[in-house]
Amino acid sequence: MTVVLGGASSGKSKISEKLCFISKLDRIYLASAECHDQEMRTKAAQHRTSRGEDWCTIEEPLAADRVISDLKAGQILLFDCATMWLSNHMFAESDLMAETERLLAAIRDCPAEIVIVSNEVGLGIVPENALARRFRIAQGELNQRLAAEAGTVIGVMAGLPFALKGQLPEGLA
Repeated sequence: MTVVLGGASSGKSKISEKLCFISKLDRIYLASAECHDQEMRTKAAQHRTSRGEDWCTIEEPLAADRVISDLKAGQILLFDCATMWLSNHMFAESDLMAETERLLAAIRDCPAEIVIVSNEVGLGIVPENALARRFRIAQGELNQRLAAEAGTVIGVMAGLPFALKGQLPEGLA
């Protein structure tokens, strides 16, 4: 598993897509965002267009573990993104520990390659409200758990990838 971390609009998705193209495996895109407004529908359509047509797209806001459990060897999954997945579970008032454990167990048992996009939210100021602070803590803990399991962790800043754990794959830089 590879985890790609960065701030909002840092270029994480583009770097992650490039990782999947480098692999030459059958590409699957797991979209966790829910498109509740026109802005999100437009953003999702732009992502779909930029990826091209040779992806199988699965839209699943909560049950990423089930999608991951169905993967096979010879596939690569781009899970974009763990941040939206976490937000969806927080708003659904899910048991975050249980959901994280299910996600990590599915990842551990998966024969496919997985690239997970996640936001680094701990570099800014302390949020003013309790929900935002709770989210920042939960996101930091999720990122740490994912990074501990990953063979490679890539940071992205201003569209530039850098290795946090492991090495950048050839052709990525």
